[in-house]
Amino acid sequence: MAVSGKVSGEDWSVSVEVVRVPDGFVPAIHVIHNKPKGKFEHHFKHHKVSRTEREAVLEGLREGMGWIGQKMANIFSI
Repeated sequence: MAVSGKVSGEDWSVSVEVVRVPDGFVPAIHVIHNKPKGKFEHHFKHHKVSRTEREAVLEGLREGMGWIGQKMANIFSI
């Protein structure tokens, strides 16, 4: 069974699924930010390999929340 996690707010969400790699586990992260001008979506895998699925999901949620925080603060636009 794969471990996953999701955190969401009124107009954003971060979801993570764990992928097994030779040395452990890597989080596959999906962030969504809905704005009046349109929907921002980004899929990416975290660079860090974790020893456990639990560590990977938490690391992925932390990284995804960082992306959402920066996107909502208009630090970057894509």
